[in-house]
Amino acid sequence: MITTRNIAHNTAYQLAGKILSTFLGVLALGMMTRYLGTEKFGWYVTTISFLQFVGILIDFGLIPVTAQMMSEPKYDKTKLFQNLLGFRFVTAIIFLGIAPFIALFFPYPPEVKIAIALSTISFLAVAMNQIFIGFYQTKMKMHIQAIGENIGRLVMVMGLWLLFHQQASFLPIMCVVILNSVAYTIFMWCMATKYDKPKLAFDWQIWKKIIIKMWPIAISIICNVVYLKGDTLLLSIFRSQTEVGLYGAAYRVIDILSQMAMMIMGIMLPLLAYHWSRNLKKEFKKYYQQSFDIIMLLALPMTLGIIMTAPQIMEIVGGKEFISSGRPLQILAVAVLGVYLGAIFGHTAVSINRQKQTIWIYLSSALFTLIGYLIFIPKFGMYGAAWLAVFSELYVSLMLFLTVRYYTQEKLALKTFSKIIFSTLIMTVVLFFTKNYHLFIQIVFAVLIYTTMILLTKAISRETIKEIISLKKHV
Repeated sequence: MITTRNIAHNTAYQLAGKILSTFLGVLALGMMTRYLGTEKFGWYVTTISFLQFVGILIDFGLIPVTAQMMSEPKYDKTKLFQNLLGFRFVTAIIFLGIAPFIALFFPYPPEVKIAIALSTISFLAVAMNQIFIGFYQTKMKMHIQAIGENIGRLVMVMGLWLLFHQQASFLPIMCVVILNSVAYTIFMWCMATKYDKPKLAFDWQIWKKIIIKMWPIAISIICNVVYLKGDTLLLSIFRSQTEVGLYGAAYRVIDILSQMAMMIMGIMLPLLAYHWSRNLKKEFKKYYQQSFDIIMLLALPMTLGIIMTAPQIMEIVGGKEFISSGRPLQILAVAVLGVYLGAIFGHTAVSINRQKQTIWIYLSSALFTLIGYLIFIPKFGMYGAAWLAVFSELYVSLMLFLTVRYYTQEKLALKTFSKIIFSTLIMTVVLFFTKNYHLFIQIVFAVLIYTTMILLTKAISRETIKEIISLKKHV
Protein backbone atom coordinates (compact mmCIF):
# COMPACT_ATOMS: atom_id res chain seq x y z
CA MET A 1 0.00 0.00 0.00
CA ILE A 2 1.29 3.48 -0.93
CA THR A 3 1.35 5.83 2.05
CA THR A 4 2.12 9.45 2.76
CA ARG A 5 5.56 8.25 3.83
CA ASN A 6 6.19 6.60 0.44
CA ILE A 7 5.06 9.72 -1.39
CA ALA A 8 7.06 12.02 0.87
CA HIS A 9 10.27 10.00 0.54
CA ASN A 10 9.91 9.77 -3.23
CA THR A 11 9.23 13.50 -3.32
CA ALA A 12 12.20 14.17 -1.04
CA TYR A 13 14.57 12.36 -3.40
CA GLN A 14 13.24 14.38 -6.29
CA LEU A 15 13.28 17.60 -4.29
CA ALA A 16 16.93 17.11 -3.36
CA GLY A 17 17.73 16.34 -6.98
CA LYS A 18 15.68 19.30 -8.18
CA ILE A 19 17.46 21.69 -5.79
CA LEU A 20 20.82 20.57 -7.18
CA SER A 21 19.64 20.63 -10.81
CA THR A 22 18.10 24.08 -10.28
CA PHE A 23 21.41 25.33 -8.90
CA LEU A 24 23.29 23.84 -11.85
CA GLY A 25 20.69 25.23 -14.28
CA VAL A 26 20.98 28.73 -12.82
CA LEU A 27 24.78 28.40 -12.84
CA ALA A 28 24.75 27.42 -16.52
CA LEU A 29 22.31 30.25 -17.27
CA GLY A 30 24.58 32.75 -15.49
CA MET A 31 27.63 31.49 -17.36
CA MET A 32 25.89 31.81 -20.72
CA THR A 33 24.37 35.25 -20.14
CA ARG A 34 27.70 36.68 -19.02
CA TYR A 35 29.68 35.09 -21.85
CA LEU A 36 27.23 35.61 -24.71
CA GLY A 37 25.77 39.01 -23.78
CA THR A 38 22.21 40.08 -24.51
CA GLU A 39 22.26 39.71 -28.33
CA LYS A 40 23.91 36.28 -28.60
CA PHE A 41 21.96 35.03 -25.61
CA GLY A 42 18.96 36.13 -27.65
CA TRP A 43 20.22 33.73 -30.36
CA TYR A 44 20.23 30.94 -27.80
CA VAL A 45 16.70 31.82 -26.58
CA THR A 46 15.41 31.99 -30.17
CA THR A 47 16.94 28.58 -31.00
CA ILE A 48 15.52 26.89 -27.92
CA SER A 49 12.13 28.62 -28.19
CA PHE A 50 11.72 27.65 -31.85
CA LEU A 51 12.42 23.99 -31.10
CA GLN A 52 10.38 24.07 -27.90
CA PHE A 53 7.50 25.29 -30.04
CA VAL A 54 7.92 22.23 -32.26
CA GLY A 55 8.68 20.03 -29.24
CA ILE A 56 5.47 20.98 -27.46
CA LEU A 57 3.51 20.45 -30.67
CA ILE A 58 4.72 16.82 -30.73
CA ASP A 59 4.57 16.36 -26.96
CA PHE A 60 1.19 14.59 -27.27
CA GLY A 61 1.00 14.44 -23.45
CA LEU A 62 3.04 11.25 -23.41
CA ILE A 63 4.31 11.72 -19.84
CA PRO A 64 0.81 11.63 -18.26
CA VAL A 65 -0.41 9.13 -20.88
CA THR A 66 2.46 6.76 -20.01
CA ALA A 67 1.87 7.16 -16.27
CA GLN A 68 -1.88 6.67 -16.65
CA MET A 69 -1.80 3.67 -19.02
CA MET A 70 0.87 1.87 -17.00
CA SER A 71 -1.20 2.38 -13.84
CA GLU A 72 -4.22 0.65 -15.38
CA PRO A 73 -4.52 -3.14 -14.92
CA LYS A 74 -5.62 -4.00 -18.48
CA TYR A 75 -2.25 -3.56 -20.24
CA ASP A 76 0.80 -5.81 -20.48
CA LYS A 77 3.36 -3.43 -18.98
CA THR A 78 6.46 -4.51 -20.91
CA LYS A 79 4.71 -4.57 -24.28
CA LEU A 80 3.08 -1.20 -23.61
CA PHE A 81 6.39 0.38 -22.48
CA GLN A 82 8.21 -0.79 -25.62
CA ASN A 83 5.47 0.45 -27.93
CA LEU A 84 5.37 3.82 -26.19
CA LEU A 85 9.13 4.12 -26.87
CA GLY A 86 8.63 3.13 -30.51
CA PHE A 87 5.72 5.53 -30.99
CA ARG A 88 7.64 8.40 -29.41
CA PHE A 89 10.76 7.79 -31.51
CA VAL A 90 8.94 7.67 -34.85
CA THR A 91 6.78 10.74 -34.24
CA ALA A 92 9.71 12.79 -32.89
CA ILE A 93 11.94 11.91 -35.86
CA ILE A 94 9.27 12.94 -38.36
CA PHE A 95 8.35 16.31 -36.84
CA LEU A 96 11.79 17.38 -35.61
CA GLY A 97 13.23 16.51 -39.01
CA ILE A 98 10.98 19.12 -40.61
CA ALA A 99 11.88 21.91 -38.12
CA PRO A 100 15.24 23.03 -39.63
CA PHE A 101 13.63 23.49 -43.04
CA ILE A 102 10.82 25.62 -41.59
CA ALA A 103 13.42 27.76 -39.78
CA LEU A 104 14.96 28.73 -43.15
CA PHE A 105 11.91 30.94 -43.80
CA PHE A 106 12.30 32.93 -40.56
CA PRO A 107 14.29 36.20 -40.34
CA TYR A 108 16.98 34.72 -38.09
CA PRO A 109 20.78 35.09 -38.28
CA PRO A 110 22.54 32.17 -40.06
CA GLU A 111 24.03 30.99 -36.74
CA VAL A 112 20.55 30.57 -35.28
CA LYS A 113 19.35 28.52 -38.25
CA ILE A 114 22.39 26.20 -37.98
CA ALA A 115 21.86 25.93 -34.21
CA ILE A 116 18.24 24.91 -34.76
CA ALA A 117 19.34 22.11 -37.10
CA LEU A 118 21.95 20.85 -34.63
CA SER A 119 19.65 21.11 -31.61
CA THR A 120 17.04 18.77 -33.07
CA ILE A 121 19.27 16.01 -31.64
CA SER A 122 18.79 17.47 -28.16
CA PHE A 123 15.02 17.64 -28.58
CA LEU A 124 14.86 14.06 -29.84
CA ALA A 125 16.54 13.03 -26.59
CA VAL A 126 14.09 15.16 -24.59
CA ALA A 127 11.17 13.56 -26.46
CA MET A 128 12.36 10.04 -25.57
CA ASN A 129 12.68 11.10 -21.93
CA GLN A 130 8.93 11.70 -21.79
CA ILE A 131 8.33 7.95 -21.83
CA PHE A 132 11.01 7.23 -19.24
CA ILE A 133 9.66 9.88 -16.86
CA GLY A 134 6.14 8.44 -17.08
CA PHE A 135 7.62 4.94 -16.60
CA TYR A 136 9.54 5.92 -13.45
CA GLN A 137 6.50 7.76 -12.08
CA THR A 138 4.51 4.53 -12.03
CA LYS A 139 7.44 2.69 -10.41
CA MET A 140 7.77 5.39 -7.73
CA LYS A 141 11.45 5.59 -8.77
CA MET A 142 11.68 9.25 -9.65
CA HIS A 143 15.07 9.54 -7.94
CA ILE A 144 16.44 7.98 -11.14
CA GLN A 145 15.04 10.85 -13.18
CA ALA A 146 16.54 13.33 -10.69
CA ILE A 147 19.98 11.71 -10.97
CA GLY A 148 19.77 11.67 -14.77
CA GLU A 149 18.80 15.33 -14.91
CA ASN A 150 21.76 16.26 -12.73
CA ILE A 151 24.17 14.20 -14.82
CA GLY A 152 23.04 16.15 -17.87
CA ARG A 153 23.37 19.49 -16.07
CA LEU A 154 26.88 18.59 -14.84
CA VAL A 155 27.93 17.72 -18.38
CA MET A 156 26.64 21.09 -19.56
CA VAL A 157 28.29 23.15 -16.81
CA MET A 158 31.65 21.41 -17.25
CA GLY A 159 31.41 21.68 -21.04
CA LEU A 160 30.57 25.40 -20.88
CA TRP A 161 33.47 26.03 -18.51
CA LEU A 162 35.92 24.34 -20.89
CA LEU A 163 34.58 26.15 -23.95
CA PHE A 164 34.58 29.56 -22.28
CA HIS A 165 38.23 29.12 -21.40
CA GLN A 166 38.87 28.34 -25.07
CA GLN A 167 36.97 31.50 -26.16
CA ALA A 168 34.58 29.32 -28.17
CA SER A 169 31.98 30.74 -30.54
CA PHE A 170 28.18 30.34 -30.36
CA LEU A 171 27.76 27.03 -32.21
CA PRO A 172 30.19 24.93 -30.09
CA ILE A 173 28.34 26.22 -27.03
CA MET A 174 25.09 24.91 -28.50
CA CYS A 175 26.75 21.51 -28.98
CA VAL A 176 27.36 21.36 -25.21
CA VAL A 177 23.68 22.13 -24.62
CA ILE A 178 22.89 19.14 -26.86
CA LEU A 179 25.22 16.87 -24.84
CA ASN A 180 23.22 17.77 -21.72
CA SER A 181 20.05 16.14 -23.08
CA VAL A 182 21.85 13.18 -24.68
CA ALA A 183 23.68 12.27 -21.45
CA TYR A 184 20.40 12.52 -19.52
CA THR A 185 18.60 10.17 -21.93
CA ILE A 186 21.41 7.59 -22.04
CA PHE A 187 21.32 7.33 -18.24
CA MET A 188 17.52 7.02 -18.16
CA TRP A 189 17.59 4.28 -20.82
CA CYS A 190 20.36 2.29 -19.10
CA MET A 191 18.66 2.42 -15.69
CA ALA A 192 15.36 1.25 -17.18
CA THR A 193 16.99 -2.12 -17.98
CA LYS A 194 16.83 -2.92 -14.25
CA TYR A 195 13.02 -2.82 -14.30
CA ASP A 196 12.02 -3.74 -17.85
CA LYS A 197 13.29 -4.22 -21.40
CA PRO A 198 13.55 -0.77 -23.00
CA LYS A 199 13.48 -1.26 -26.76
CA LEU A 200 11.47 0.10 -29.66
CA ALA A 201 8.35 -1.88 -30.59
CA PHE A 202 5.87 -1.24 -33.40
CA ASP A 203 2.55 -2.94 -32.69
CA TRP A 204 -0.18 -1.01 -34.53
CA GLN A 205 -2.93 -2.32 -32.25
CA ILE A 206 -1.20 -0.85 -29.19
CA TRP A 207 -0.33 2.33 -31.08
CA LYS A 208 -4.05 2.82 -31.80
CA LYS A 209 -4.79 2.56 -28.08
CA ILE A 210 -2.04 5.11 -27.35
CA ILE A 211 -3.48 7.48 -29.97
CA ILE A 212 -7.04 7.09 -28.61
CA LYS A 213 -5.77 7.86 -25.10
CA MET A 214 -3.55 10.76 -26.08
CA TRP A 215 -5.45 12.70 -28.77
CA PRO A 216 -7.48 14.92 -26.41
CA ILE A 217 -4.29 15.76 -24.50
CA ALA A 218 -2.42 16.28 -27.77
CA ILE A 219 -4.96 18.84 -28.99
CA SER A 220 -4.79 20.60 -25.64
CA ILE A 221 -0.99 20.70 -25.77
CA ILE A 222 -0.97 21.98 -29.36
CA CYS A 223 -3.10 24.85 -28.05
CA ASN A 224 -0.74 25.21 -25.08
CA VAL A 225 2.16 25.88 -27.40
CA VAL A 226 0.49 29.07 -28.61
CA TYR A 227 0.45 30.70 -25.21
CA LEU A 228 3.50 28.95 -23.71
CA LYS A 229 6.02 29.66 -26.46
CA GLY A 230 4.16 31.91 -28.87
CA ASP A 231 5.29 34.98 -26.92
CA THR A 232 9.02 34.37 -27.38
CA LEU A 233 8.59 33.25 -30.99
CA LEU A 234 6.62 36.38 -31.94
CA LEU A 235 9.00 38.55 -29.90
CA SER A 236 11.89 37.16 -31.99
CA ILE A 237 10.06 38.29 -35.15
CA PHE A 238 8.84 41.75 -34.05
CA ARG A 239 11.64 42.80 -31.69
CA SER A 240 15.44 42.73 -31.54
CA GLN A 241 17.48 39.71 -30.43
CA THR A 242 18.66 41.84 -27.49
CA GLU A 243 15.09 42.18 -26.19
CA VAL A 244 14.54 38.47 -26.83
CA GLY A 245 17.62 37.81 -24.69
CA LEU A 246 16.37 39.98 -21.81
CA TYR A 247 12.91 38.40 -21.84
CA GLY A 248 14.33 34.93 -22.38
CA ALA A 249 16.61 35.23 -19.34
CA ALA A 250 13.64 36.11 -17.12
CA TYR A 251 11.51 33.36 -18.65
CA ARG A 252 14.29 30.83 -18.17
CA VAL A 253 14.23 31.50 -14.42
CA ILE A 254 10.48 30.87 -14.44
CA ASP A 255 10.93 27.69 -16.50
CA ILE A 256 13.41 26.29 -14.00
CA LEU A 257 11.18 27.07 -11.01
CA SER A 258 8.02 25.78 -12.70
CA GLN A 259 9.49 22.30 -13.13
CA MET A 260 8.85 21.62 -9.45
CA ALA A 261 5.08 21.63 -10.01
CA MET A 262 5.33 19.06 -12.80
CA MET A 263 7.64 16.94 -10.66
CA ILE A 264 5.19 16.81 -7.75
CA MET A 265 2.12 16.18 -9.90
CA GLY A 266 4.07 13.56 -11.82
CA ILE A 267 4.32 11.65 -8.53
CA MET A 268 0.67 12.21 -7.66
CA LEU A 269 -0.84 11.38 -11.08
CA PRO A 270 -0.44 7.58 -10.88
CA LEU A 271 -1.96 7.62 -7.38
CA LEU A 272 -4.93 9.73 -8.49
CA ALA A 273 -5.46 7.57 -11.61
CA TYR A 274 -5.11 4.32 -9.64
CA HIS A 275 -7.73 5.20 -7.03
CA TRP A 276 -10.16 6.88 -9.44
CA SER A 277 -10.07 3.93 -11.89
CA ARG A 278 -10.96 1.58 -9.01
CA ASN A 279 -13.70 3.85 -7.64
CA LEU A 280 -11.82 4.43 -4.37
CA LYS A 281 -13.26 7.91 -3.90
CA LYS A 282 -12.08 8.46 -0.33
CA GLU A 283 -8.45 7.75 -1.21
CA PHE A 284 -8.74 9.81 -4.40
CA LYS A 285 -10.00 12.79 -2.39
CA LYS A 286 -7.11 12.40 0.05
CA TYR A 287 -4.47 12.56 -2.69
CA TYR A 288 -6.28 15.38 -4.51
CA GLN A 289 -6.25 17.45 -1.32
CA GLN A 290 -2.62 16.58 -0.69
CA SER A 291 -1.71 17.69 -4.20
CA PHE A 292 -3.32 21.09 -3.67
CA ASP A 293 -1.76 21.63 -0.23
CA ILE A 294 1.75 20.60 -1.28
CA ILE A 295 1.68 22.69 -4.46
CA MET A 296 0.39 25.77 -2.65
CA LEU A 297 3.01 25.29 0.06
CA LEU A 298 5.60 26.03 -2.62
CA ALA A 299 3.75 28.24 -5.11
CA LEU A 300 2.65 31.11 -2.88
CA PRO A 301 6.00 31.91 -1.23
CA MET A 302 7.77 31.42 -4.56
CA THR A 303 5.47 33.87 -6.35
CA LEU A 304 5.70 36.65 -3.76
CA GLY A 305 9.38 35.97 -3.14
CA ILE A 306 10.21 36.49 -6.83
CA ILE A 307 8.11 39.67 -7.01
CA MET A 308 10.00 41.12 -4.03
CA THR A 309 13.50 40.19 -5.23
CA ALA A 310 13.33 39.99 -9.06
CA PRO A 311 15.94 42.71 -9.88
CA GLN A 312 18.47 41.16 -7.47
CA ILE A 313 17.78 37.70 -8.90
CA MET A 314 18.48 38.83 -12.46
CA GLU A 315 21.63 40.73 -11.47
CA ILE A 316 23.04 37.58 -9.85
CA VAL A 317 21.83 35.25 -12.60
CA GLY A 318 22.71 37.33 -15.64
CA GLY A 319 25.00 40.12 -14.46
CA LYS A 320 24.45 43.87 -14.65
CA GLU A 321 23.61 43.67 -18.36
CA PHE A 322 20.45 41.73 -17.45
CA ILE A 323 19.17 43.83 -14.50
CA SER A 324 16.42 45.20 -16.75
CA SER A 325 15.07 41.63 -16.98
CA GLY A 326 13.90 42.10 -13.38
CA ARG A 327 10.68 43.88 -14.36
CA PRO A 328 9.40 41.18 -16.75
CA LEU A 329 10.43 38.60 -14.15
CA GLN A 330 8.20 40.31 -11.56
CA ILE A 331 5.27 40.08 -13.98
CA LEU A 332 6.02 36.47 -14.93
CA ALA A 333 6.17 35.55 -11.23
CA VAL A 334 2.37 35.85 -11.17
CA ALA A 335 2.27 33.32 -14.01
CA VAL A 336 4.14 30.87 -11.74
CA LEU A 337 1.06 30.67 -9.52
CA GLY A 338 -1.04 29.87 -12.59
CA VAL A 339 1.44 27.20 -13.73
CA TYR A 340 1.34 25.49 -10.32
CA LEU A 341 -2.45 25.60 -10.13
CA GLY A 342 -2.74 24.40 -13.72
CA ALA A 343 -0.44 21.48 -12.90
CA ILE A 344 -2.77 20.34 -10.11
CA PHE A 345 -6.00 20.51 -12.05
CA GLY A 346 -4.57 19.52 -15.44
CA HIS A 347 -3.01 16.31 -14.07
CA THR A 348 -6.17 15.58 -12.06
CA ALA A 349 -8.30 15.94 -15.21
CA VAL A 350 -6.06 13.37 -16.92
CA SER A 351 -6.30 11.02 -13.93
CA ILE A 352 -10.12 10.99 -14.14
CA ASN A 353 -10.13 10.54 -17.93
CA ARG A 354 -11.63 13.95 -18.68
CA GLN A 355 -9.06 15.06 -21.24
CA LYS A 356 -11.73 15.57 -23.90
CA GLN A 357 -13.71 17.87 -21.63
CA THR A 358 -10.71 20.20 -21.22
CA ILE A 359 -10.00 20.74 -24.91
CA TRP A 360 -12.22 23.83 -25.13
CA ILE A 361 -10.20 25.46 -22.33
CA TYR A 362 -6.93 25.22 -24.24
CA LEU A 363 -8.54 26.15 -27.54
CA SER A 364 -10.10 29.32 -26.12
CA SER A 365 -6.92 30.26 -24.26
CA ALA A 366 -4.84 29.78 -27.41
CA LEU A 367 -7.24 31.98 -29.40
CA PHE A 368 -7.45 34.79 -26.83
CA THR A 369 -3.73 34.80 -26.15
CA LEU A 370 -2.66 34.68 -29.80
CA ILE A 371 -4.88 37.67 -30.58
CA GLY A 372 -3.36 39.43 -27.58
CA TYR A 373 0.19 38.60 -28.65
CA LEU A 374 -0.39 39.98 -32.14
CA ILE A 375 -1.82 43.22 -30.72
CA PHE A 376 0.43 43.87 -27.72
CA ILE A 377 3.85 42.37 -28.53
CA PRO A 378 4.57 44.71 -31.50
CA LYS A 379 3.50 47.67 -29.33
CA PHE A 380 4.77 46.80 -25.83
CA GLY A 381 7.39 44.14 -26.54
CA MET A 382 8.41 41.88 -23.65
CA TYR A 383 6.02 43.57 -21.19
CA GLY A 384 3.02 42.81 -23.37
CA ALA A 385 4.26 39.23 -23.74
CA ALA A 386 4.68 38.84 -19.96
CA TRP A 387 1.21 40.10 -19.04
CA LEU A 388 -0.44 37.88 -21.62
CA ALA A 389 1.50 34.90 -20.23
CA VAL A 390 0.00 35.74 -16.83
CA PHE A 391 -3.51 35.95 -18.29
CA SER A 392 -3.22 32.61 -20.11
CA GLU A 393 -1.89 30.66 -17.12
CA LEU A 394 -4.50 32.02 -14.68
CA TYR A 395 -7.35 31.57 -17.18
CA VAL A 396 -6.43 27.94 -17.89
CA SER A 397 -5.94 27.06 -14.22
CA LEU A 398 -9.33 28.54 -13.27
CA MET A 399 -11.18 26.71 -16.06
CA LEU A 400 -9.42 23.42 -15.24
CA PHE A 401 -10.38 23.79 -11.57
CA LEU A 402 -14.04 24.31 -12.47
CA THR A 403 -13.96 21.28 -14.81
CA VAL A 404 -12.39 18.98 -12.22
CA ARG A 405 -14.83 20.15 -9.56
CA TYR A 406 -17.80 19.51 -11.85
CA TYR A 407 -16.81 15.93 -12.73
CA THR A 408 -15.46 14.81 -9.35
CA GLN A 409 -17.85 16.76 -7.13
CA GLU A 410 -14.91 17.09 -4.74
CA LYS A 411 -14.41 20.31 -2.81
CA LEU A 412 -10.96 21.34 -1.62
CA ALA A 413 -10.58 22.18 2.06
CA LEU A 414 -8.99 25.62 2.51
CA LYS A 415 -7.90 25.40 6.14
CA THR A 416 -4.28 24.58 5.29
CA PHE A 417 -4.33 27.04 2.39
CA SER A 418 -5.31 29.90 4.72
CA LYS A 419 -2.36 29.08 6.96
CA ILE A 420 -0.04 29.08 3.93
CA ILE A 421 -1.37 32.53 2.92
CA PHE A 422 -0.74 33.91 6.41
CA SER A 423 2.78 32.42 6.56
CA THR A 424 3.58 33.80 3.11
CA LEU A 425 2.44 37.30 4.05
CA ILE A 426 4.70 37.27 7.13
CA MET A 427 7.58 36.13 4.91
CA THR A 428 6.83 38.96 2.45
CA VAL A 429 6.99 41.55 5.24
CA VAL A 430 10.42 40.20 6.22
CA LEU A 431 11.59 40.50 2.59
CA PHE A 432 10.38 44.10 2.48
CA PHE A 433 12.32 45.11 5.58
CA THR A 434 15.48 43.31 4.42
CA LYS A 435 15.37 44.67 0.86
CA ASN A 436 18.73 46.44 1.30
CA TYR A 437 20.48 43.22 2.28
CA HIS A 438 22.22 40.84 -0.11
CA LEU A 439 19.84 38.46 -1.90
CA PHE A 440 21.24 35.34 -0.23
CA ILE A 441 20.70 36.86 3.22
CA GLN A 442 17.14 37.75 2.24
CA ILE A 443 16.52 34.18 1.05
CA VAL A 444 17.87 32.69 4.30
CA PHE A 445 15.67 34.99 6.40
CA ALA A 446 12.63 34.31 4.20
CA VAL A 447 13.04 30.52 4.34
CA LEU A 448 13.54 30.51 8.10
CA ILE A 449 10.55 32.75 8.79
CA TYR A 450 8.26 30.91 6.36
CA THR A 451 9.23 27.48 7.70
CA THR A 452 8.74 28.67 11.28
CA MET A 453 5.30 30.08 10.51
CA ILE A 454 4.25 26.90 8.69
CA LEU A 455 5.18 24.87 11.76
CA LEU A 456 3.62 27.32 14.25
CA THR A 457 0.34 27.47 12.35
CA LYS A 458 0.40 23.67 11.94
CA ALA A 459 -0.12 23.95 8.20
CA ILE A 460 1.61 20.57 8.19
CA SER A 461 0.12 18.40 10.89
CA ARG A 462 2.19 16.63 13.53
CA GLU A 463 0.75 13.30 12.39
CA THR A 464 1.91 13.90 8.81
CA ILE A 465 5.42 14.79 10.00
CA LYS A 466 5.56 11.64 12.13
CA GLU A 467 4.42 9.49 9.22
CA ILE A 468 6.98 11.04 6.87
CA ILE A 469 9.97 10.59 9.19
CA SER A 470 8.89 7.25 10.65
CA LEU A 471 11.31 4.41 9.98
CA LYS A 472 8.54 1.87 10.37
CA LYS A 473 7.41 0.28 7.14
CA HIS A 474 3.76 0.78 6.23
CA VAL A 475 2.03 -2.19 4.73
